[in-house]
This record gives sequence, C-alpha cells and structure tokens, in this order.
Amino acid sequence: MKILIIDGQGGGLGKQLVLAIKPAFPCAEITAIGTNSVATNAMLKAGADNAATGENAVVVGCRQADIIVGPIGIVIADSLFGEITPRMAVAAGQSNAKRVLIPVSHCNTFVAGVPGLPVNRLVQDAVEQLKGMIN
Repeated sequence: MKILIIDGQGGGLGKQLVLAIKPAFPCAEITAIGTNSVATNAMLKAGADNAATGENAVVVGCRQADIIVGPIGIVIADSLFGEITPRMAVAAGQSNAKRVLIPVSHCNTFVAGVPGLPVNRLVQDAVEQLKGMIN
C-alpha cells in the first residue's frame, strides 16, 4: 500500500499525519511530498519512508499512490497561500488514488457541515478513514 502525504508551508499537518499513520499501518510505504523544503523536512523527520519537494514530485507521486492524504487545499489551485499550483491540484484531483482530505479552513475555503475541530482530532479521523479503506 502506497500512501502519499502532501503538505506545504511548515509541514505541521503533514508531520502529524506521518506520526499517526506510520504506526497504524506499519507495512504501508509512506511518501511525503512538500510544496517546499521546510514541509518536506518536517515530514521526513517524522518518519516518512520517502520524501521529495515541489510540483513535479507531486505530479509523479499522485500517479504512483494508492491513497493521497493532505489538507483539502491540495485539490484547489493557488491554495496554501499560493503553494499549490494548478498542475498540483489537477494531479491530486484527477489521480486514481483514493483521497483523504483534511478540512482545514484556510485561504478562503470553508467546508459546510464540518465543525471547527482541532487538527489532532482531524488527523485521528483521517487515520480512521484510512482504516476503512485499507481493511
């Protein structure tokens, strides 16, 4: 099982995802792709098996992943304060992989019907979603 985690900015959400997913799915191969080197390094230090940075890495990673996990902004061009390029958003949105998107309300994107939960609770829910997909 190939799980791709995409994050940007400081990589805080991606780091939390790696820390939560790695022990829950020890046989899964976790690849972390950051939109910048700071995000990539944060996820790599958290224990990702592979890591890369930038637009082309996102495009290639989305082709190879079974499941993509990250903030909802990874499928919205120009989100994460402009770090998600249109090409990245298309790659994540059109991938054949299943997606687990964390509903973080930043960059003028709000998901109706989703209460403002703390990030650690959203990460726990993402792991539960993955369990349902993998088991």
